[in-house]
Amino acid sequence: MDDHIKRALQGREVVIDITTTGRRTGRPRRVEIWFHNIDGRIIITGQPGPRDWLANLIADPIFTFHLKGDVQADLPARARVITDPEERRAIMAARFRDRDANEEPPAEGRPFVEVLFMEND
Repeated sequence: MDDHIKRALQGREVVIDITTTGRRTGRPRRVEIWFHNIDGRIIITGQPGPRDWLANLIADPIFTFHLKGDVQADLPARARVITDPEERRAIMAARFRDRDANEEPPAEGRPFVEVLFMEND
């Protein structure tokens, strides 16, 4: 991974696209979403509720992470869905570390996915 990409991944909240494989159709599904760099970990999360992109990643964790800002890149990745309640709470606490504790929304019901980048061969 080159230095431009590494710097782009350092942003705290960045809009990207991800392309997953549809769990029923097997076709590519591209969606715009935010990622967060939380203590050096790339985390995708969202509002509580069911999400098609999450269901697709549970069925097939291989996806493409598309940087689309000043730095553009299509990065192959693997999703690690985070279900452990303690780990989920720790991620939310770290994300809102610099804010008033009353501003931190609950972790329950939110999707949490850690992005693990795969090396290109």
